[in-house]
Amino acid sequence: MSSKSIGRVKKIEQLISRHTGNPVNNHFTIFTDKGTALQSYDSIVTFREFGSGDVFLSPDWSYSVTTNKYRVQFLGEFKAETDKKIASGEYKLVDALVFS
Repeated sequence: MSSKSIGRVKKIEQLISRHTGNPVNNHFTIFTDKGTALQSYDSIVTFREFGSGDVFLSPDWSYSVTTNKYRVQFLGEFKAETDKKIASGEYKLVDALVFS
């Protein structure tokens, strides 16, 4: 595996829960010049690239129940579907998601 450059930060928004409509502590959507990322606590866990729609996952992508809950919201799919996409190569695992 290797690191994936996710670009330069353009905007950061606190994630909003789809269930309550309230801001979610310690979870953020990060918009870069290359795509959109999900930050859970101190880790960038998921990145979706503009144009291609390619999805990259860091080692922390399923770190906790809370991380999984908001990754599901971010990607619009449950863990089993994400696991299948990783196994098929549709989603790529990387060592780290880093800013340019």
